Amino acid sequence: MMADSPPGEPTIVAILRGLTSARASDVAAVLHRAGIRIIEVPLNSPDPFTSIAKLAALQLADCLIGAGTVLDAQQVKRAHEAGGRLVVAPNCDSSVIRAALTLGMRVMPGVASATEAFQAIAAGACELKLFPAVSYGPAHLQALRGVLPAAVRVLPVGGIGAADIAAWLAAGAAGFGFGSELFRPEYSLDQIDARAKRLMRALADARAQLL
Repeated sequence: MMADSPPGEPTIVAILRGLTSARASDVAAVLHRAGIRIIEVPLNSPDPFTSIAKLAALQLADCLIGAGTVLDAQQVKRAHEAGGRLVVAPNCDSSVIRAALTLGMRVMPGVASATEAFQAIAAGACELKLFPAVSYGPAHLQALRGVLPAAVRVLPVGGIGAADIAAWLAAGAAGFGFGSELFRPEYSLDQIDARAKRLMRALADARAQLL
């Protein structure tokens, strides 16, 4: 169940804020068919640990399930107990990073500045969430990439749409987290399917332009 993208292959993280456990299986199946392999249930969603447990129990091929908006080590533990193997945070908290790594989980702490990025790296993180990306833009990421270790992956999250993918990839993004661009509780399964496919097409087209 631990999904890892091949080196150099951009990743899309589906951020399912507001997901209910009743819809979890159906939504995950739609996303998986569209090609998305990382699913995050933010902990400020209704009954998030039940949703995480349902998603983990599906055992979707090559699919990584985890928790978002994780703010402390106890939440890391609960996500792991529910079957989650990914921790995503909006901030850089070394205790969260270390708790996740101790449990063998992937972790993406939120950073904005070089200082926060290097604090996260010092705590053991090798994937960073640039958040909120819309506040900074691709040029900010390009500048960060000039000083960060080459092996560290940075995924912009927050306020990004399909039309923005190419510019961010050119700046050095290793993937993206998509929330409302991909999922809202009121979206139908058909809408989620269409949005997921549009993002996957945009990512493929942007990658082709860079080759």
